[in-house]
Amino acid sequence: MSWPLQYRSSKFRHVYGKAASKDKCYDCVPISHSVHDNHFCAVNPSFIAVVTECAGGGAFLVIPIKQTGKLDPHYPKVCGHKGNVLDIKWNPFNDFEIASCSEDATVKIWDIPNQLLKRNITTPKKELIGHSRRVSLIEWHPTAANILFSSGYDYKIMIWKLDVKDAVLSNPVKTLDIHQDVVLSMSFNTDGSLLATACRDRKIRVIDPRAGTVLQEASYKSHKANKVLFLGNMKKLFSTGTSWWNNRQIALWDQNDLSVPLLEEDLDGSSGLLFPIYDSDTRMLYVVGRGDGNIRYYEISPEKPYLSYLMEYRSHLPQKGIGMMPKRGLDVAACEIFRFYKLIPTRGLIEPVSMIVPRRSESYQEDIYPLTAAAQPALTAQQWLNGINKGPLLVSLKPGSGAVSSLPQFLDPEPWAKVTDLSQQEEEGERISLEDKQKLREIRDSRKRLKSEEDLPRNEQMYLFSGFDVFECPPPKTENELLQMYFQQQEEIRRLRVLLNQRDVQIKQLKLELRNIRMDTDN
Repeated sequence: MSWPLQYRSSKFRHVYGKAASKDKCYDCVPISHSVHDNHFCAVNPSFIAVVTECAGGGAFLVIPIKQTGKLDPHYPKVCGHKGNVLDIKWNPFNDFEIASCSEDATVKIWDIPNQLLKRNITTPKKELIGHSRRVSLIEWHPTAANILFSSGYDYKIMIWKLDVKDAVLSNPVKTLDIHQDVVLSMSFNTDGSLLATACRDRKIRVIDPRAGTVLQEASYKSHKANKVLFLGNMKKLFSTGTSWWNNRQIALWDQNDLSVPLLEEDLDGSSGLLFPIYDSDTRMLYVVGRGDGNIRYYEISPEKPYLSYLMEYRSHLPQKGIGMMPKRGLDVAACEIFRFYKLIPTRGLIEPVSMIVPRRSESYQEDIYPLTAAAQPALTAQQWLNGINKGPLLVSLKPGSGAVSSLPQFLDPEPWAKVTDLSQQEEEGERISLEDKQKLREIRDSRKRLKSEEDLPRNEQMYLFSGFDVFECPPPKTENELLQMYFQQQEEIRRLRVLLNQRDVQIKQLKLELRNIRMDTDN
């Protein structure tokens, strides 16, 4: 069994799942009814993308992450595929670039504009044509920029280099033709030098993708693997699948010896697929069941018993797919260590679920937020193809420690230079009192809100729609919300008037002091 009887010390022993309130969910979303075994959802700190139903081809929605509530039924889609979309993945180093694959045997790369969509996107940035049958899986390389892996029903895995000028690519830099059946799952180790796959022939393989050779192969008959996952730098693999008796099963493997699993355990008799998700920062493993509302979570240790059961989040709403927020998009002030986005097609709902460590202190908890992977690549595509291995760049999640966001590669760097200048000014003005800093911040924020869209520079990175910042403050949808926003603006205007009066009084006092000083000097 994976849960020992003795007590054990752990920071994450009391982690619990907290579902978002109704107003923080995404409602009326036409989620795909495809039976394909994929997540159907991709999330980054700016957008949430979800595969949707569409007549006459495949499509998916891209919604700003702060645009919660009911979705407009005529909301624009990304629809350029001729067949159903089977998988979508955001570029880990660019929050405005997403890849999709489809039953039409193509992979497409899309640029998402940095404002709210007003019309359908039908023209991709790049189109990858190489597979002879439908493409079921795509994965971005975890440390090298512009490297994408794709797998299709032609039993091949193709490696694409995207930093080229051509809009249509038909020749991948490498083709791995080593599987005898459909690949069900792909996973990279931390530096991207190894690739683990689960195949429909019941075998798990560890592959060197650049050499195209199989380093290890598991043909354990009592475990039929559907999904496989590298457990960070622990040199272990985790797989989910079914047993001989069709029970849902989990297994832990040594990546250097796949002959016999280190641990094997039956969970239940349900028929839904199990999605394994690993957080290498906290060494926590989440097992999400498709078709039920439960999320089991464990803690991984390098020594026996390897797998320690922590808790289970239960919900009566069954999920069809799942999305995961990257660490840089979490709320560290609330001690949130992971966030899921559950797809609930029976209600057309996307429900965020936060995994929270209960702490009384409101300060930054450094022990539960170690250095995490940054949103910048450690290698170029050519460096990785030449055989160089390098782990991900690491950053701290502590507020004010540095930028952890992904910079869109198509934006001009001028606005970011202005931001650094402001930060330098704040560093120089550390001697100003806290009250003055607060007042200056209020003036600066009010100026930003009161400026109209026409007065903003064209290259400024603002996400405006009808005068509203859709990421920070969505447009009002009801009369009550409109009235609330009106009263908030009235309150801001009143506060600004009081602030101006205070400034006028201070100016008059300073003038009187100057006059007194001059009179004293004359005497």
